[in-house]
Order: sequence, then C-alpha cells, then structure tokens
Amino acid sequence: MKSIKNMKTLKYIALSIITFGMLSCENELVDDLRNRNSEDPIVLEEFNRGSADFSKFVALGNSLTAGFADGALYRIAQENSTPAILAEQFAALGNGGAFTQPLTNDNVGGLLAGGNPLPGFGPRLVFDGSGPAPLSSVVGPIQPSTDIVLNNPTGPFNNLGVPGAKSFHLLAPGYGNFTNLFTSPPTANPYFVRMASDPSTSVLADAIAQQPTFISLWIGNNDVLGYALSGGDGTDPITPMAGPPGVGFEQTYQALVASLVGNIPNVQGILANIPNVTAIPHFTTVPYNPIPLNSSSASALNQAYATYNGGLQFAAQNGLLSAEEVEQRTITFFEGEGNTMVLIDEDLTDLSSFGIPSFRQSTDEDLFVLPLASLIPQGFGTQIQLTDNLVLTPQEQEEIAEATAQYNQVISAAASASGFALLDANTLLDQLASTGIETSGVIITSDLVTGGAFSLDGVHPTSRGYAFIANEMLKAIDATYGTNFEASGNLVDVSAFNTNYSPTLLQ
Repeated sequence: MKSIKNMKTLKYIALSIITFGMLSCENELVDDLRNRNSEDPIVLEEFNRGSADFSKFVALGNSLTAGFADGALYRIAQENSTPAILAEQFAALGNGGAFTQPLTNDNVGGLLAGGNPLPGFGPRLVFDGSGPAPLSSVVGPIQPSTDIVLNNPTGPFNNLGVPGAKSFHLLAPGYGNFTNLFTSPPTANPYFVRMASDPSTSVLADAIAQQPTFISLWIGNNDVLGYALSGGDGTDPITPMAGPPGVGFEQTYQALVASLVGNIPNVQGILANIPNVTAIPHFTTVPYNPIPLNSSSASALNQAYATYNGGLQFAAQNGLLSAEEVEQRTITFFEGEGNTMVLIDEDLTDLSSFGIPSFRQSTDEDLFVLPLASLIPQGFGTQIQLTDNLVLTPQEQEEIAEATAQYNQVISAAASASGFALLDANTLLDQLASTGIETSGVIITSDLVTGGAFSLDGVHPTSRGYAFIANEMLKAIDATYGTNFEASGNLVDVSAFNTNYSPTLLQ
C-alpha cells in the first residue's frame, strides 16, 4: 500500500511539474506576443532624390535593355522592360519625365518588311504545358503585324535598346538604314530601322541628341553571347579587346562613355557589366548524359563504333595518341539511362589523315545549346555526332570567361572614371544559377520555365526577371547618387510581375 501511495504521490508531482511547465510556456508565449505587439513598427525613410536628376532618362543597350523575351520582341514584354520600370519609379518619386519606347504592334512578336516575314525574326515562344514551343504550334498559323517598312512609331525614343546589337554597333552610322539590311554582310539592324531618327544616324547620336540628364548603358553581352550561341564554331567570333573604336571592345566602350560624358553636360547614369553567359539556362538545361538505351540499341551502337575504337588503338600503338587520349576518345554505350553523347571536338589530336575522326563522348564539363533538346530524339548524339555549333567545350568556355572578365574590367573602370553607378550583373547571374535569390517574398532561379527569372528562350529574362534587375539598378543608384529607393520602401514588388504570358495574348 505504501508503495502504491508513493507512486500516486510521484504521479501527482510529475503532473504538477508538467502543468507548471505548460503554464510557464504559455505565459512566456503570451509575454512574447505582448512584447511583439508593443514593438515599434518599422518606419521607412521619406524618399530622398539625393543628387540624382531623372528629368530625362535615356537607356542604351541591346535586347536586355529593349525587354526582349521568349525569343522575340513583343509589346507587353517591352512595357515591362527594365528601363520602363526604372522610368516609372523615377516619374513617381523623383523628377522623372515621359519615357517613350518603340513599341511593337502586338504580342505576337516577330517582324515583317513590306508585308513579308523577315527570316530569323519570328513570333514568340510560349509554354505548351511541357516546355517552350512556337506560338503557332499552340494557336495555329499566326503572322506578326509589326512592319519595319509600313508602320514604324515616331520618336525620339528614350529606350534605345536594340536587340542583337554589339558594342561597336552603337557607334555605327547607318545602323538604322533599311537598304543596309541587304548588304553582304548586313550593316543595319531591323529593330533600329524602326527607331532611327534618320537613315544615317547611330544609336549613340540619337541618345546624345536628346541631351538626357540620366542614362543607362548595358552593352557588350552580345560581344561574347554570339560566339556562345553558335557553339564557338567561328561563325560569330568574340569581339577582340584590342583595336580602335568600332573594332576592339576596350576602345569602343571607352568611346561610348566618353561621347556621352563629353557631349551631355553633367550627365549621370548607370552602367551594367556582362554576366557569365554560360550560366544561363540556354546552356544549362540539356544534360550531358540524356540518352536512354535498351540492350539492342546499345549493342548496335557499340558495333557501329567498333572500327573507330580500333583506329584509336592503332594510333596509340604507333605513338600518335597517349593512353589518356585513347581513353578520352573511346566510344561506349550501355543499356539504361544516362548515356553520354558523341561529339566532334576540334581540340583533339587531328588524325584525319589516317581516316580517324575527332570523336569523343560528352562529359559534365561540356555545355549544350538549348535547341539540341529537340534533336536528341532524332539520333543526334548517337548515330549523328554533335557538330561544333551544338556544344561549348571547356576550351571554348574558357575563351568566353576570359573575354567577359576583360570586358568587365573595362566597364568597371569606365564607371569609376565617370562617376556612374555600376550594376554587377555578373555576380547576380552567378547567384541565380547557384543558389537562387529571394526577393519580394519569392525565390527566383535560372532554371528554365520553373525558375521565374529567365524566359522561354533560355537567354533573356522574364518580366519578373527584368523587374528584379530594375531593383538592383535602383540599389546601385542609391549607393552612388544618395537616393534611397530601397530604404524608403520604393523598390518594385518583383512578385507582381509575370513569368510567362498566355498564348492567347496576341494584341
């Protein structure tokens, strides 16, 4: 009996302790809530324009300035371009004025010339439920209504972003001359044909003529991107660093900034550097080992490459190849998922005089252009070897990285010398690609379709991505000109901007 009584006593003591603990926790929770409610609310600063003068804002650049997205230039994407978003904030809070853009006629995208489609300037891509697809595959046959001969808008234009422009194109007279579209090679750009003040002008001249108080300049991306998009096959070379203005990147960029500063009294502005283009989803979506094979297919492929593999052994026995390169070049397939692709690598030892091609299989160090995704089911990478235009080898990636680093040194130096703000787009893209970035309560990454930052072409941002860039530019302007867009709560809500647009949005 005594033991039972003791057990009951212990039980009650234990219950009392638990109850006391629960009451204590509850009291602590109540106290915590009271303390939170009694905390002073966050008080944002009153907006301060600092020393910035936004009364006339002009943006120069390429597709990243124009608002290009989903493989085309179309109206709603232009309306949500980074400069347009900046101009809205400048007008609402600072002393910003009107901001005119060379808007397209529709949300189809693409260009006509005298009623005829311009090759290479087709309608936008849309999401068909599984991935990027041509607009026509979802809504049926469709034709653009933006005609560079018949219905160009009237300028002057505050947004002078010209899709496809390289650094030296901003200096080029006649870059908007319609007849120059038909020279060999063409020396004009159909997008600038729509906006040029006269056929002989340049993008830079049209910017200076407006005498802006504030400019943005984001140029140089295409100077390396063209090489990357062509797989480094030599058809679109990297702009060299050395050379006079109009030839070499360094002197060209310096001439652009010097002309703006020298011809526009007291001009202010922001420059943006060049992102690591090999980190965009155009090059990171297609894996290096996407081939599934059954037993018979793997066996047939191994038999087909047996002669090639035998030739490698012959070359090694005759001192033409090292054992390491033989291993690198030997082609083997297996039953199951994860087979790698066969590609042509011009950096391998040239054995063509012995009838041995420069084949090897892909590795996780190779990058592949997005259009390859639709070619793999047709035998590309197995029966059909991947040509140079479909792959960026490590050597080609290194060329791009070296040029990008050199360009960015020039841009950084120009920003410092002119007193302009600088957007470090290179670091931002690396963060998007590696970890993603939280902004306005959402996380955006560089993943195609699902990441939110990049549009369906895998190269250009979405409207949400352009809004994110606008915020980062506003932060850089804060740091240089004493504005306080961030501290006053006047960055834009990135989550309110679209990541894609319906295929039925045509007008």
